[in-house]
Amino acid sequence: MADPGAQTAAHPYETHRAQIEAILRAWDMPEDNARITAEILSWADLHGIDSHGMSMLPGYDRYRRNGRANMQARPSIVRETPVSALVDGNGGLGHVPAEFAMRTAIAKAQTSGMAIAAVRNSAHFGACGFYTKMAADAGLIGIACTSASGIQVAPTFGKQARLGTDPWSFAAPGADGVPFLLDMATTTVAAGRIRNKANEKLPTPPGWLVTKEGLPSTDPLEAAEKGGFLTSLGGSPDGSSYKGYGLAAMVNILSCCLSGATLITDPMHTKKPQGMDIGHCFFAIDPGLFREPEEFKADVTRFCADLRATTPIDPARPVMVAGDPERANAARRMQEGVPVGLGLLSQVRQIAQAAAAPWLLD
Repeated sequence: MADPGAQTAAHPYETHRAQIEAILRAWDMPEDNARITAEILSWADLHGIDSHGMSMLPGYDRYRRNGRANMQARPSIVRETPVSALVDGNGGLGHVPAEFAMRTAIAKAQTSGMAIAAVRNSAHFGACGFYTKMAADAGLIGIACTSASGIQVAPTFGKQARLGTDPWSFAAPGADGVPFLLDMATTTVAAGRIRNKANEKLPTPPGWLVTKEGLPSTDPLEAAEKGGFLTSLGGSPDGSSYKGYGLAAMVNILSCCLSGATLITDPMHTKKPQGMDIGHCFFAIDPGLFREPEEFKADVTRFCADLRATTPIDPARPVMVAGDPERANAARRMQEGVPVGLGLLSQVRQIAQAAAAPWLLD
């Protein structure tokens, strides 16, 4: 989500995407990997998911310089059946192995009706919704989730960070080509939105963070530098934060226990010599197993239309369904350009200069 309080500069989508790709290529990422990674990162920015786009480059640069991410890595299948695949990310960034795993699951589901792919030895993969949309675009139901590299969330009633933002996504195709597309962290907000506030030196809204003593905080550096925590979805025990906590545990079981990736609770999690060894999990399901696919899609479209037709509390804020705000952002940004906070833009320029990548965003 864009930060309305930040000063920004906007550039055409293709230029924005090309700048990301240029930096990745300057990091010696193979051309095809750089193209896929840049597509996923710029897709997030285009759709208003600014926490998972260009703003990730400073963190990826630190991974690279610290030897924690292999920019030449290519994914490989290490175990498979007609309905499953275990993919090794080989210590690289997560976008390429995640795209490969979902593409593999889709192909298997198109033959067998449903499939699941798990990934280990990977790193941050961007926005979950990109991958479930791949399945929806193929006429399938898609589910995706990933463990996290950052340990920033305490379990309900806990005073020690044991979890990450641990997001998951669900997508279903519609008859009109517009999918239902839910993409959510299991925390109140994604960590990237807090990072974006820090980049622009802005406070966070109440409810996003607490101190190490569990008191409310609006300092965007609270969790990263002061021992505090991001709040689980629900915000507090009284607000049902145990639901976000339970969802985060579910994500880790699917992403790590299934793939064999290092558990986020394992002390070795942040000590891997290469990559972060986080895990991902992807499902692809053919609705044709149950009924005619076009009938399923028609019902998805009708159901979403019925929800949008709900009388709103405020006529200026109509009821939407998951995916609508992001699609509206994409339409607007394709016309007006993709905004980037000036603080982030300065960081990315320095990264490009250090890597001798061409600078395209003047």
